[in-house]
Amino acid sequence: WMQTISGFWGVLAYIVGATLGNEALIALGAVIVFAFSVVPMFFIQEQRELFSPEEKLAATIADWGQLWRIYIAHGFSWLGVQSMFVYTYGFIQTHIIPPGTAQAVSDAQSGQVIAYSFAVLNTVGFILPALVLAPLARRIGRVNTQAACIAIMAVGYFMIASFARTPMVLYALMAVVGIGWSAIVSLPFAIMSDKVDKSRMGFFMGVFNLSVVLPQLMSTGVGYVLKGAGNNSLLYVICGGSLAVSAALWCLVKDKQGVAVATTKVPAAAH
Repeated sequence: WMQTISGFWGVLAYIVGATLGNEALIALGAVIVFAFSVVPMFFIQEQRELFSPEEKLAATIADWGQLWRIYIAHGFSWLGVQSMFVYTYGFIQTHIIPPGTAQAVSDAQSGQVIAYSFAVLNTVGFILPALVLAPLARRIGRVNTQAACIAIMAVGYFMIASFARTPMVLYALMAVVGIGWSAIVSLPFAIMSDKVDKSRMGFFMGVFNLSVVLPQLMSTGVGYVLKGAGNNSLLYVICGGSLAVSAALWCLVKDKQGVAVATTKVPAAAH
């Protein structure tokens, strides 16, 4: 539910930017950040001791073999996602905006299309985790759910590369891509937490974050590839390929949680 709440505000930001402009978005964002940062502290109470000694978690053994698979699989997901976030603007200007459009108009239309596209992406991303992915994960397992969603995202990227030539087609395919996005922002940490030493959770969270940050830095290389190729459609081929590799790698991860098993109640014997 945390992702659902935070995702809602993210979608609202995209809609405000697309309809009222970035200046209004910045002003409204400043007001909201101030209000939600300052006001809550007058209503939230905390204990003086946040963690008592008897509550300390017992040390467990980290499954490094599984952790490396998770880190690498998650890294390939973020390589594709971050490349999309950074370079979609160029794709839209090349394939969505009609040729010959004045530069000022083209920039305005591109900004609006990208805002609505990411609004659709994040709408799916904040609705599915609590309402769809959580029940599905209980039935087929977290890892299977993650792998399936990432595979769907890869297909969505390939379809954008081939068919997205109008805003409406792009929006529809962004909804497909949003299925994978909803999994990326909700499931990997839960999967990772089953494989680590619980007494060193902070350390493993830091390492886990590297699987997000390093691919974001590596996405700079995608820009050089696109510039050298001179074809912005290649962006979503790269994104799709990266997500396809990620889906395959997720299939190598073992799901410790398992799946829910249906049981039948046996009536007590009559006396």
